[in-house]
Amino acid sequence: MNRAGWGGVGLVVVLVVLHFVLRVGLGYQQLVPDLLVVAVLLAARRLSAGVAAGVGFLLGLLEGALVPAALAASALSLTIVAFMGARSREVFSEDNYVLLALYLFVGKWAYDVILFIATGDLFGARASYLFLISPITALYAAASGIVAVTIYRALT
Repeated sequence: MNRAGWGGVGLVVVLVVLHFVLRVGLGYQQLVPDLLVVAVLLAARRLSAGVAAGVGFLLGLLEGALVPAALAASALSLTIVAFMGARSREVFSEDNYVLLALYLFVGKWAYDVILFIATGDLFGARASYLFLISPITALYAAASGIVAVTIYRALT
């Protein structure tokens, strides 16, 4: 693997660690963007569909271990999003920040929709959540992903 490949792995690992440190370790919960979905989507851009789905499944299990009631739903959601992200590699160019932001936005929103369908009304959310809150969190995640990729590109 070349230097850029290891840097991509490093970026994904840093995002995953930041996700758990900020959300769980420091207790910021919803104040922090969903960096785990951003990490899965960025990793899926460089991996084949099967490997990306495996990474999504493992990270979904890791995230679901924190909320045992949603273990399978989280793993299923991240698996599907990672698979779709790897398959959409040709559609969204990595060099264009607007298309990358759109890719991250759609991926995060798809994750929320799949998680909502898989869990139903488990956390008391209503369908309006998908159209009011979820796009805002998807925009927040996309912005944080663009910042992470910009910092990564500046360092490499």
